[in-house]
Amino acid sequence: MSAIRRLVLLTSAVVLISQTTALAGARTPARTYSTPPANARFDYQLGGSYRPVRSVRIVDRDRTSHPASGRYNICYVNGFQTQDYQAKWWQEHHSDLLLHDANGNLVEDPNWPGEYLLDTSTAAKRQRLLAIIGGWIDGCAAKGFDATEPDNLDSNSRSHHLLTAADNLAFAALLATRAHDDGLAIGQKNDAEISARARRTAHFDFAIAESCQVYSECRYYLKNYGAEVFEIEYGGASFRAACRARGGRISVIRRDRDVVARGKPGYVYEAC
Repeated sequence: MSAIRRLVLLTSAVVLISQTTALAGARTPARTYSTPPANARFDYQLGGSYRPVRSVRIVDRDRTSHPASGRYNICYVNGFQTQDYQAKWWQEHHSDLLLHDANGNLVEDPNWPGEYLLDTSTAAKRQRLLAIIGGWIDGCAAKGFDATEPDNLDSNSRSHHLLTAADNLAFAALLATRAHDDGLAIGQKNDAEISARARRTAHFDFAIAESCQVYSECRYYLKNYGAEVFEIEYGGASFRAACRARGGRISVIRRDRDVVARGKPGYVYEAC
């Protein structure tokens, strides 16, 4: 075979490979996602869904609920602890993924009975947890949510030193990748002081800030997420103080501690 013939065949092969690669890329485009509209009024509906008032543009609901029509919707998942109603399921099916102390006892959140800490201490366990919680995030996307917020990033602070912030951030990074692959933004929830590290290593897009006025930690969220911080206060005094301090820069609301649905006893909702 002549040198010219070999050159022609080689050139044709390169062109064919390039075309095939381009077609493969066209069939599997990168998923895109949008972050919540900055400083837009939002509603926190974890204790029960209800129709938001007209001025609300962002709604945060549990993963078992459905998105609110015509709003930007955030899907709540408990990413680092069990929900109390799911504790038995975890114990029966995935007990080894729950954190146990040296005596073999489950480590429980002292403020929320029935919420047991998930064990993020090894890469193998993080991958197995991802198969479960990542599946929930997939479900959020399938329902039409725009974002997700995995709760209790700070569970290591309740682990009696059995977990580290690095363990939880490593798992958060897996959840963020899953969310982004699903076309969802993802929000940081809790552990304000490590916001810079969390945004850099776990690639969070925004923050849901509970009671940051009470704990004097709002500045960490603001420094790292700017106007894409959505603050919830539960007391009247802290809410009013938050409105004075930041109400013109970020969305600040007040909710009742049980975040019950509108029309239920104890329901509270205010916005700056």
